[in-house]
Amino acid sequence: MNVKTGKTPLAAGTLAAILSLSLVVNLPGLAVTPMLGTLSKVFPDTTQLEKQLLTMLPNLLIIPSLLLAGRLSLSHHKITVITVALIVYSLCGVAYLFSKSMVELIVVSCILGVGAGILIPFSTGLLADTFAGPERMRQMGYQSAISNLTLVVATYAVGLLSHGNWHLPFVVYLIPLVPLALTPVLRRIPACDLYGECATAGGKVQVEPPKGKFLPGRLAATVGVYFFVTYASIVVSYYCPFLVEKEHWSSELTGTVTALFFFFTFLPGFCLNRIISLLKKYTLMAAVAALLTGLALFAFIQTEWSMCIGASLLGLGYGTYQPVLYNKATFTVTSPRKSTLALSIVLMANYTAIALAPVIIDSCRSLFHAQDMTAFAFKLNFFMTAVFAVFVTAYRRSFAFNPYDPKR
Repeated sequence: MNVKTGKTPLAAGTLAAILSLSLVVNLPGLAVTPMLGTLSKVFPDTTQLEKQLLTMLPNLLIIPSLLLAGRLSLSHHKITVITVALIVYSLCGVAYLFSKSMVELIVVSCILGVGAGILIPFSTGLLADTFAGPERMRQMGYQSAISNLTLVVATYAVGLLSHGNWHLPFVVYLIPLVPLALTPVLRRIPACDLYGECATAGGKVQVEPPKGKFLPGRLAATVGVYFFVTYASIVVSYYCPFLVEKEHWSSELTGTVTALFFFFTFLPGFCLNRIISLLKKYTLMAAVAALLTGLALFAFIQTEWSMCIGASLLGLGYGTYQPVLYNKATFTVTSPRKSTLALSIVLMANYTAIALAPVIIDSCRSLFHAQDMTAFAFKLNFFMTAVFAVFVTAYRRSFAFNPYDPKR
């Protein structure tokens, strides 16, 4: 069975192999967060810095690895690069199971971050290579949904497995074995789409040179919007645990709120085209309204029910923006062959926002001499998102906030 792509029809098995890469892109650092308490008991002499490095270093090392992946995407060895990255990723999963100290876990996490960083742009880049038009937007939605759903399931599994042998939660990092087994199928992607090599009527192979240039205005707008919506949303993961502790609520509420955020982040991906058909040019305005309302519930209501609803709304807003921005990244270059390179630059905004969010909030807190860090974090992001919403409304027809495909 073939799948409509807007380009050369693609076998369903090949599409499954491409989408399988989405299973692993969100796992570094985040999947093991629920077991940090367990590791504190296993390694009682572990410092707070070491625990932070275990989750932070993979995300930091992903950033330069994304740029490396972008450059490698211009070569004629895309499938080989993907295969090597998956092997490194899988070996790290095995190494976790045999690690005996926090230092060993941190070293393995660093190597995993490099492998993941190389792999991440290809999970969306291959879709950009093989799909066009509405079909591309649909597949970008599926990719975002699968990656976020995998994170929800992995986080939940880690929470369950952490009650047994402390090594068991790290089995989630063996998930790369699934796309690794499917990598031979990726070689069935038409060379015309993958490398710009097309056979002419005379039997000769015509190669499209990787020419083309970036469109700086579009690229800056896409990077800026992705950075901000990630920054505005990630506050839930960073500061929800402190809010729960301050209010003396059950610690289980943190897991519930986090799970709701990621669950509702994945939902829009499966029906993105329908959402855009319904809301049209107001799609991203509705998404920022969801972000703003969710932050308001955290900033000004602060009850258990408001946190659950707020996390759900933040997830819906962020989950709508994410695949739309992935699609926009492919239109920030004049040559489709540079789509993966463009995606790698845009994806850097996501990981940079995750790394810098606490720094930005703490700096602003010091500037305004705020005492309560948790309350300040949510209020700051609410007011910043309110300003962002004004820009979204005023420039709703611009490249950055119009959900439809622009002309290249």
